[in-house]
Amino acid sequence: MSTDALITELGNAQALLLAIATDVDDTGFRSQYHPDLSPVGWHLGHCIFTECFWLHETIRGDDSVTAPIKSFYTPPETPKAERGPRLPPQSDLLTWARELNAFNLHYLHNLRPEWQAHELFVDDYVLHFLIQHYSQHYETLLMILTQKALSEHQPEGETLTALQADDLNRNSFDIPSGHYRIGGDRPVAYDNELPRQQADLGAFSISRHPVSNAEYLGFIEAGGYQASTHWCEAGWLWRESHNVESPDHWRRNAGGNWYGVSFNGGYALAPDEPVSGISHYEASAFANWAGGQLPHEYQWEAACRIGALEHTGRVWEWCRNTFHPYEGFSPFPYDEYSQPWFDDRHYTLKGGSLHTRPAIKRPSFRNFFEADKRHVFAGMRLVY
Repeated sequence: MSTDALITELGNAQALLLAIATDVDDTGFRSQYHPDLSPVGWHLGHCIFTECFWLHETIRGDDSVTAPIKSFYTPPETPKAERGPRLPPQSDLLTWARELNAFNLHYLHNLRPEWQAHELFVDDYVLHFLIQHYSQHYETLLMILTQKALSEHQPEGETLTALQADDLNRNSFDIPSGHYRIGGDRPVAYDNELPRQQADLGAFSISRHPVSNAEYLGFIEAGGYQASTHWCEAGWLWRESHNVESPDHWRRNAGGNWYGVSFNGGYALAPDEPVSGISHYEASAFANWAGGQLPHEYQWEAACRIGALEHTGRVWEWCRNTFHPYEGFSPFPYDEYSQPWFDDRHYTLKGGSLHTRPAIKRPSFRNFFEADKRHVFAGMRLVY
């Protein structure tokens, strides 16, 4: 993609965030609907801050925009619960964001030679980075709107088609043992996808499709949430303490039938669509119940690259391994993007969801969350 095309794509990514932030009312703009998610307005401000930090403070040495707001929009320095009340008025923040977005696009189209020589502009790295950063926050905003819808939803009177349980479809693809490519390439790949690796894998079988809503309902109706034998010790303690009995986005109507809730409201759960809104604990319990296991991310990526996986990109897919540095890992362009999360508590997810922007839908992309997180648009497929 040419530089001009990348700048256009950055403008599109900016516009998507602004559209969501403009569409919500002031309450929706500054409310925190989930303890792991910041308000909509903070995400918008954080993306503008990040854009200005790299384009102006880092490349030009000008921190006039970023210095006054750095402590607020740098995640570790302001707790999530404090972010909403500290946001400026919605109209002021929107005006500020629009003006800086427009200024930054003009700046990128008119770079001085000394700025173009900066290492972040080599192969347009900084453009790829910012587009992907906006794309990740766009999906997070849709998670926020989903949690908002769940908090406001009234289940009485739902007449959506009831979901029926189905047996697990064990249609799988046999992957022979061998050497497989893992990882990405600059300038698109993040630091945790680098350097490219060769994975030596034994033979395995992997499901062609992610686990469906109907298959997951079979787990529920078989008592999967009541049988501790399917769960790891930490997962069972989590399930009991939070009284979890279904995916995060599922609700029951007055007749006891399951349906889903999204940012657009209640909807019928399509039986063949991948289940979404489950934690790593739930995914692992289902896999144990089904007589399989979650794939290691190397297995998932190898299978994806040879075309063995169908319906990827519909839900993020939990992997059984924790997020870790590849051999030869080097942080870039800053330490805090990946390094703090190599903590043996975050698990890798692969593939992307229906709400994932194309900029980050690639086999090598590595998402990561702790095992109890279920507000993510995440499901699974199995290996045997």
